[in-house]
Formats: sequence, C-alpha cells, structure tokens
Amino acid sequence: MLNENHALIIDFPEFKKDIVQLTHHDPLFKEKSQQYHELDYKVRQLEIIGTPTDDHHMTQLKLERAKLKDLLYRQLKGHHDELV
Repeated sequence: MLNENHALIIDFPEFKKDIVQLTHHDPLFKEKSQQYHELDYKVRQLEIIGTPTDDHHMTQLKLERAKLKDLLYRQLKGHHDELV
C-alpha cells in the first residue's frame, strides 16, 4: 500500500520495550534503526509525491529496507528471548 508507515514500533508492537532499550543501549541497533527509518521515509515520500524514479530504483530501495528490517527483527527477537 502506498504511504504505509513501516516504523518498527508499528510493525512490531510486541517488541516496544526491546526497541526502546536497544535504541538507548546498543549503538549498532540505534544506527541501523535510524537508517531503516530514514529509508522508510524516503520510500514513502517517493510513493506519495510521485517523485520521478524508475521501478528498478524503487525496488532497490524497498529491498534495502526489507534487509534492514530483517536484521533489526533478528536483534529484537534475540534481545526479547534473552529477557524471557
């Protein structure tokens, strides 16, 4: 769907506490999370505004976003499982 916000806190509400903790205590998570959110914002802007870009470029951006999201999910899941 166009302009769907894929913020981690929205897509993974069950990891809300983990997101907050890792953002404050894990510099690598914080860095990758920031990259993810900036990329998500860029994709949404391209979808909304219709800024000229070709399909290949948009596909590459979405693929990069998905890879970052997978990486962040694995970190969140691992952190969560450690605490349980």
